[in-house]
Parts: sequence; structure tokens; C-alpha cells
Amino acid sequence: MAVKKFPCSSCGAKFEFAPGAALKCPYCGAANEIPQSKAEIRELDFKAFLSQAATTAEVQENQTVKCDSCGAEQTLDPTVTTSHCAFCGSQMHAEAETQRLIKPSSLLPFKIDKKVGLESYRSWINGLWFAPSDLKRYAQVDGSLKGIYIPYWTYDANTWTWYDGERGIDYTETETYEEKDEDGNSVTKERQVVRTVWTPVSGMVYENFDDVLVLASWSLPREKTEALEPWDLQNLVGYQVDYLAGFQSEAYQVDLAQGFEHAKKKMEDVIDGLIRQDIGGDHQRIHSTTTQYNDLTFKHILLPIWICAYRYGGKAFRFVINGRTGEVQGERPYSVIKIILASAAAVAAGGLIWWLVKAFGG
Repeated sequence: MAVKKFPCSSCGAKFEFAPGAALKCPYCGAANEIPQSKAEIRELDFKAFLSQAATTAEVQENQTVKCDSCGAEQTLDPTVTTSHCAFCGSQMHAEAETQRLIKPSSLLPFKIDKKVGLESYRSWINGLWFAPSDLKRYAQVDGSLKGIYIPYWTYDANTWTWYDGERGIDYTETETYEEKDEDGNSVTKERQVVRTVWTPVSGMVYENFDDVLVLASWSLPREKTEALEPWDLQNLVGYQVDYLAGFQSEAYQVDLAQGFEHAKKKMEDVIDGLIRQDIGGDHQRIHSTTTQYNDLTFKHILLPIWICAYRYGGKAFRFVINGRTGEVQGERPYSVIKIILASAAAVAAGGLIWWLVKAFGG
């Protein structure tokens, strides 16, 4: 596969995309604006795409390298023969293979540069409680913080959901009960108790979902990566390989159909709330639902993440930064010894306070 070059018109050196700017020459500083067109960002029909062969305009061939340790599939410069995996820090050989994948339709360019990313990482790691003392030595980041475009799916759908359930209405009534007094005699008392009466209900709710976002990677911790949201998807630009200059990108591992199953779970959480609101009352029970998904479309997009992966105690830990907002999330090891010592110190301090109170009468 031919590699697209971006020569500088001023000095001939290779351009790299500068976050927040354009293609920028790292040697002479010359910049070249990238043409943008909102018309290139379009939704693809989900059912039609699955039911028929994808056209060549919607599919591209990618040269990807798979990490044997974590399974991440990422792009590498063809001149590189070995590299460390950006997702787990393992050494890997760059034996590329060709894959036919759905072409991204749009992306969010990097806005946070590497310098800001490094500062965020150092602040994060310096603020960790109960971290092993030698963690900083293992988590050297200057050379391993990498900018990567991560694959995502977005799904749009108009949904109609039919449900059956029950509405619970609370009411209060007085009941009597027996209790022993101080002399041991039985005394009859009254108290107010809340009870619920349940009524069968059924109905239908509607919701229009736009850009339900699904991470299309198994290489990153889903909980941490989803915590980088929200993304400013309203600023998506049409996909152009120019934006990838100087960065890597990951091929999607969660395919289109699998991604929709994840999207449906996100939609179901919203639909559940709508049903409970529609049922009303003080309590709701949902027994069954049937959802129809209409006008279902999707986009394959790339979102920018700064990532640092390091290994400690035989395990991989990742630190990720939203390349647009600077939001940070990270995995970290804990020092068992520090936790034990801190717990022992807390117990000792509590014991000392108890002794002082007893000794001096509070």
C-alpha cells in the first residue's frame, strides 16, 4: 500500500499535523491548512450496509500490526520493524497484515498537544495515594506518551417501545401492635405504616437517539475510556489522512453489528427511564418491553487520545487523556505495604485518642 507523504512546500521536510492547527513542518514551522467540508460527514444506512456488500467507497484496506500481548491492532510507519505497543507497553514486531475495514467518515483532530499531555500525566502520577515508591521509575512517560486516533461507532435511531408493567401508589394506614413497658406489662400502641397498591399498566414511549457513542476497541479499559466523555462531536470534520500525520490510529475490533448491541444497552437505559416516567406513581415495575428501531444509521469515526502504557509487577497499566478537552483517566497499582502501614497508623491513632479520653475523663 502506498504511503501518502506530506512534504513541506518551504523546506521539503515531512509535515505533521499540529493539534489545534493544521499540517505543520517541525523544522521550519510552515503550515498548510487542510480543506474541510461538512458535506463529507454523512450517516450510512445500518441495515442496508449489513445486508449487501460494502462499496469500495465505504471500505478501505489498512496495514495493521497486532500486539500479541493485548490484541491491539494499530498502524505503524512502514519503516519501523519493532515497537512498543501503545496500549500495554509490550515489545512487539511490526509484521503488518492487510485488512478490509469500513472507512472512517469523520474525526475530531487533536487539540491538546503532547506538552500539555505530559504535564497532565506528571500531575496525575504525583498525586497518587498509596502508589509503590518505585512507580515513577517504571512509568517513565517522556518517550512513551503517544497520540492515537481511537475507533468509535455512533448510531442514530428513532425508537418505539411497547411495555407492560405495574404502577405502585403508596398509602398510609394505622396499625396496632403490642410492646412491653418498663414494668414488663403488655401495652397496645399505634403506628403509621406505608403500604403500596399495584395496578397493571401498559403503554408505549418514543425516543429519537442521535450519535449514541460506542468504543470500537477492546485494547483500552472501557470504563476509563468512557469516562473521558463527553466529546464535542458537533465539531467533527470529514476524514482525511492528513490529520493522521505524526500520529497512529487503531483499527476497530468491535465490528458494526457488535457495536450496535452496545448501543442498544445505552439506549435501553434511557428507554427504561422514559417508561418509568410514563408509568408514573410512586413505584414502577417493568415486566416486558419490545423496542422497534427505525431509521437506523451509523458513522465510523476516530477520536484523539493521548496514551501512556507501562508495565509494573507483570501487569499493564494505562493512562489516557482526551485529546480535545484534557480530561484524564488512568489505571494504577497500589502498594499493599503502604496501605497496611497507613491502616496500622490509623488504628494506633484511634487507640491513643481512646486512652487519652479514658485517662483524663473526656
